[in-house]
Amino acid sequence: MITKRIIFEGRVQKIGFRYATRQIALGFDVIGWVKNLPDNTVELVIEGETDEVEEFIDELTKESSLSHHIKHFTTEELPPLENVVGFIITKNS
Repeated sequence: MITKRIIFEGRVQKIGFRYATRQIALGFDVIGWVKNLPDNTVELVIEGETDEVEEFIDELTKESSLSHHIKHFTTEELPPLENVVGFIITKNS
């Protein structure tokens, strides 16, 4: 099991990025959330088996229609999530 926080930079707000990310997440066995941040970046927190998380990230950043909107992203590992069920879009910070 692995938990990652990814910050996406580029044209990632006001284009349906969060909704498309959620749709992609439904195809994977992962939990977490995606939300807009005040600095016009998008935060993704995702947890699952390592292969599932890595495949999800590849799908999002390399194969999806969103990939050309992403200029840069940073990834960090987090401790396991608590009391999280499913994958949701959270309110803007």
